[in-house]
Amino acid sequence: MTIGVIGLGLIGGSMALDLKRRSFADTVIGVENDPVNASAALNIGLVDEVVPFEDCVRRSDVVVVAIPVGAAVKMLPKVLDIFEECGGDKIVIDTCSTKSQIVRSVHYHPRRGSFVATHPMAGTEYSGPWAAMPNLFDGRACIFANTEDSDPKAVATVEKLYGVLNMRPIYMNADNHDVHTAYVSHISHVTSFALALTVLEKEQDEKHIFDLASGGFSSTVRLAKSSADMWVPILTQNRDNVLHVIDTYLDKMKSFRDAIADFDEKKIESLIKEANKIKKIIR
Repeated sequence: MTIGVIGLGLIGGSMALDLKRRSFADTVIGVENDPVNASAALNIGLVDEVVPFEDCVRRSDVVVVAIPVGAAVKMLPKVLDIFEECGGDKIVIDTCSTKSQIVRSVHYHPRRGSFVATHPMAGTEYSGPWAAMPNLFDGRACIFANTEDSDPKAVATVEKLYGVLNMRPIYMNADNHDVHTAYVSHISHVTSFALALTVLEKEQDEKHIFDLASGGFSSTVRLAKSSADMWVPILTQNRDNVLHVIDTYLDKMKSFRDAIADFDEKKIESLIKEANKIKKIIR
């Protein structure tokens, strides 16, 4: 099998690495517009060859679209157009963090069945081919969205692909996916960006603030290192859900602010103990 990976960053590069290493793919070819990244991907050994977009789609049995969702929404119909010209049982998947717009973009395409919408729930704050790593996906969840619109054979092949990556599948509607990820992923990034901006503003006056930063600060603000190229389209495409979560978050922040301002130790304790219940969900 030949796998084509469009976008050789953290997700695409890590997927390319393990699919070849674990013998799911005989050949992995890649598409990367940045010449420095393309050269790095070859030197690191993420792919066997870097080729132009159309060449990759025509030669591949499975195409992985691992680019920011804003670009993926525009690219996916072009991939399916080439599939229609080529014929055969080609499959394309995406790895984007929002699903609603991307599934709508090809809902009426004649080759819609060849597309399986997925979101592997894995990653780090780093980007580029240098960030790719083996075993990134092991033990993580992979969301399959709107599989009823995909050909069963295509879904089965993609399930095997993610099985090789040691991921567990979860099936849901694309709109529900975007609601859930707004809560478990997108708000975490917005909060981290906002905290980083707050500290950077304060740091202009107090140069020692980072000298005092502990592990708690580092882990909380870690996501603020994430790429704007990736997160701008995610936050805009999932705008309504993200705004709702931000509003809820601001309400909770106000509860803490009011309790602290009023020296209300019982209220502060109550809020913290209520928050501690998250331990039942995340261990």
